[in-house]
Amino acid sequence: MELIEQHTCFGGRQEVWRHRSGVLDCEMRFAVYLPPQARQRRLPVLYWLSGLTCSEQNFITKAGAQRHAAEHGVILVAPDTSPRGDGVANDEAYDLGQGAGFYVNATQAPWSSHFRMYDYVVDELPRLVEAHFPADDRRSISGHSMGGHGALVVALRNPGRYRSASAFSPIVAPSQVAWGEKAFAAYLGDDREAWKAYDAVELLRTAPEKLPLLVDQGDADEFLESQLRPELLRAAAEVAGHPLQLRMQPGYDHSYYFIGSFIGEHIAHHAAALR
Repeated sequence: MELIEQHTCFGGRQEVWRHRSGVLDCEMRFAVYLPPQARQRRLPVLYWLSGLTCSEQNFITKAGAQRHAAEHGVILVAPDTSPRGDGVANDEAYDLGQGAGFYVNATQAPWSSHFRMYDYVVDELPRLVEAHFPADDRRSISGHSMGGHGALVVALRNPGRYRSASAFSPIVAPSQVAWGEKAFAAYLGDDREAWKAYDAVELLRTAPEKLPLLVDQGDADEFLESQLRPELLRAAAEVAGHPLQLRMQPGYDHSYYFIGSFIGEHIAHHAAALR
């Protein structure tokens, strides 16, 4: 691994690392915030998954999360949103290809050679973090939009692996909205049964672990009705008896201004679960 960026921040260090990913077969970058407590002991980790068009930079420069992570003694890890590079398949549209990995394991050419973000987030990245940083095996996960979808799916598919899960403006039912239908058809093929493995609403119906979910959604979000559909998650949770705190926040949109307004509450929520 190669350290390519570091900054002192709220008594800790914000770092960005580059490494060769065996899972994705390309060079990858991820951000790590080490709060000041990491100099004395191993700490739990909150993984953050970002949305369409983002890299590891958006969260660390816009969310204001480091202050809260330093307060609670939580390491923050934010990977890039897809494999990247000249040899990696891409598309001219913003919602497919590089910057739009959707946190799935692609099965269709040309995407299947590199686009295995689910395995990267669940397995490879935590192994690196726990081997190379003062991190223990207490994990939580959160994310925004496409990354909110990823966080919910990863948590629901891996009972016992995460202490808590939350999301901002998640794509809760990608099988039923245009962003998800386009990406899933490309990455997973036309068999909609295969899509259910990466659809939070579908997974919630039979989730073996009732991990409480915290979801914040702005009611002024321009994608609310067309792409996000939080009411579908609420309905599925009610039917399944799955604990869900869905907070509709008046006046907030899809931006990092929204995330920055509530990230402190989310980190406090995760810190309580990670104790």
